[in-house]
Amino acid sequence: MRLQLTRPICFIDLETTGINVSTDKIVEIAIVKIMPDGTKQVKRKLVNPEMAIPKAASEIHGISDEMVKEAPTFKQIANEIKQFIELSDLAGYNSNRFDIPMLNEEFLRAGISVDIESRKLLDVQKVYHMMEQRTLSAAYKFYCNKNLEDAHSAEADATATWEVLEAQLEKYPQIGATVDAVVKFTGEDQIVDFARRFIFENGVEIFNFGKHKGKPVTQVLKEEPQYYDWMMKGDFALHTKQKLTEMLNKAMLNK
Repeated sequence: MRLQLTRPICFIDLETTGINVSTDKIVEIAIVKIMPDGTKQVKRKLVNPEMAIPKAASEIHGISDEMVKEAPTFKQIANEIKQFIELSDLAGYNSNRFDIPMLNEEFLRAGISVDIESRKLLDVQKVYHMMEQRTLSAAYKFYCNKNLEDAHSAEADATATWEVLEAQLEKYPQIGATVDAVVKFTGEDQIVDFARRFIFENGVEIFNFGKHKGKPVTQVLKEEPQYYDWMMKGDFALHTKQKLTEMLNKAMLNK
């Protein structure tokens, strides 16, 4: 195993009702947990999203309303998932833009506190796109010289992602072989909220969208406090609103 681990890392893949983190829900979760000694543990669950699964989504992942009608809701398995990923870094394919934000949003909806932000968040797609610009199936073929069977099966995708990372570390030794090194290489240590409405620039949280893009968040909140109210009432992810509130409190303390 080329990846040098000081604690476990969990490769996560979700199948969902759609791609809107604020409104869509998980229908399947698979976690492949790699221990520092290279051993592997797997957890897979079908999840009742408590909403209809759109036909377009079912056509991609093959999961229907009938298949999940007797499955537990995310709230019912939230503590089990929390315990499985405890004290682990998190990884996946496009995970920092989708799987981790979606999982975090489901934890927030369930009222379960999970300290995701203290973990290293390693996105294998980021490495791949920086080096080769391909999809997961093509990445698996390119790096592992194997065809990805059962694509869009959460466990198959999560396992393939782990194998792709191992092959990437073999191919690109300049990246480094620790989780810290890979996360730093991809620049994913500079995000503030998972939706990327805010990012760090020279250690300062700045807006990454809209009319205030590039401006320090605390500065804007001091000069235009109504912008906070607008965002809190808007269709932003719960995690974005949570981080915005934290930054508002910091701005108030520094008055």
